[in-house]
Amino acid sequence: MAVRERLTKLSDLALRNRREGLTRVLPPLAEVLRGSLMERYLTCGNPDCKCARGERHGPVWYLSVTLDQSHRAGCTVPSDQVEQVRRWIENYHQVKENLEKISDINRELMHRLKAKNKKRKSAKK
Repeated sequence: MAVRERLTKLSDLALRNRREGLTRVLPPLAEVLRGSLMERYLTCGNPDCKCARGERHGPVWYLSVTLDQSHRAGCTVPSDQVEQVRRWIENYHQVKENLEKISDINRELMHRLKAKNKKRKSAKK
């Protein structure tokens, strides 16, 4: 609510300019990935292996994505793609945050337009 209250104090032009600025700083949408990147260390099960003595294999990078409350999907990420995956996940968070801000601005502009139309209708009567 605090954000909405601040938006009410800005002019329509300022709101449109802010919205335009937010759209300009969005990362490329082709480089967006939702999920969590996890570093894992694994054991292979071989009793003669070093991992049986506590020295696990890894790191193995794993991308986990929650599909709904009871389903997850995931895959291993090759070590040469870890930085790219990190960037794409960060891009996702940036896009999500900016879309929320744009939505707040649009909601405020819509509210103002509705109020203006209501005043016009009542002035015509």
